[in-house]
Amino acid sequence: MKNRRYRILDSLELAHLLVDAILEKKGADITLLDLREQSIFADYFLICSGDNDRQIKAIAQSVAYDAKHNGRVYPVTMEGEPETGWVLVDFGDVIVHVFMPEQREYYDLEGLWDEARVLLQMQ
Repeated sequence: MKNRRYRILDSLELAHLLVDAILEKKGADITLLDLREQSIFADYFLICSGDNDRQIKAIAQSVAYDAKHNGRVYPVTMEGEPETGWVLVDFGDVIVHVFMPEQREYYDLEGLWDEARVLLQMQ
């Protein structure tokens, strides 16, 4: 059996890998927040939007798949249903929120965490 060495991704590297997964599925309005100074439960929030429940599901699945296969990182949990307009994929240090635009506006995580530093914002 071969002795394989894998480099462990730090949380920011994981977040950037997940941005690529979101872009593959045409996720929109991507925001990466640095919560290290504001939160003890996560280092980063990655927030994006999808146009419909099928796209939200595809984005969430793509994020989980790419993290597993390209970063050797497994989600701690995946919560929510695409039909509700919000799916959360928790990787521990990085939490991905995939929203329908209406739910994203309603919950306003960017406003709630307005003291967090914005590391990335893509329309």
